[in-house]
Amino acid sequence: MLQDWSAQRLQGMAITIRTGERDLMAERRTAECWLTDMDGVLVHEGQALAGAAEFLQRLVELERRFLVLTNNSIFTPRDLSARLSRAGLSVPEKAIWTSALATASFLGDQLPGGSAYVIGEAGLTTALYEAGYTLTDAEPDFVVLGETRTYSFEAITTAIRLIEKGARFIATNPDATGPSADGPLPATGSVAALITRATGAEPYFVGKPNPMMFRSALNRIEAHSENTVMIGDRMDTDVVAGIEAGLETILVLTGSTRRADVERFPFRPARILDSIQDVIQLI
Repeated sequence: MLQDWSAQRLQGMAITIRTGERDLMAERRTAECWLTDMDGVLVHEGQALAGAAEFLQRLVELERRFLVLTNNSIFTPRDLSARLSRAGLSVPEKAIWTSALATASFLGDQLPGGSAYVIGEAGLTTALYEAGYTLTDAEPDFVVLGETRTYSFEAITTAIRLIEKGARFIATNPDATGPSADGPLPATGSVAALITRATGAEPYFVGKPNPMMFRSALNRIEAHSENTVMIGDRMDTDVVAGIEAGLETILVLTGSTRRADVERFPFRPARILDSIQDVIQLI
């Protein structure tokens, strides 16, 4: 049975409590804008999930503004659009928002025209370059860490020394591991922990679960939180960040979080659905 929840703040956290069988989403205006996670919601291991293509087509038909979100900072929106196309999903570049883009947007607001030493791939370096940043290892304003499959001891050492000299530490996302065909791989959060242990400096993580990523996404499509819905597959990133950004949240059970896991968290999504296919009727 679908349950409805009303939000309140408790001990500095966003939580929700059950309010009965009233439909919280029905009490709000029809959702004009949609944010959706990519992996575990639209695709799994490179394959489109049931209903994903129809969901995206429905958004287009009804002229709903939307963005596909990902914490992955390796790829550019063009790369990701091509990957989704190979899975049978039509998502234009402009409808993809990555942690790399969110990081570049954040730094562009914080220090326009700044400089950064970057550990990351094309998705991150391109985003920073397009935001007007100079990429350098000579007295940069920031050390920016993103995900890469080619972490080097030399690059990490350089980052540590630059932070010790005063560069501020930014990371695209806190994910400790990433998926691969052979099993988990160390990701941004793991390397950030290494740098923190060496320097004592904690990074500022821009990507999920920081609601900053959702707010920058809302700005990108000129959306407002009161009429935007977030769809995700993880309680500890998608749902909590969506709640803290003031969005309605839908948890789908095709990714990381199982229905039995939900009770472990002190917050709740507005809806729990089996898959993205079940969301289509709500658009």
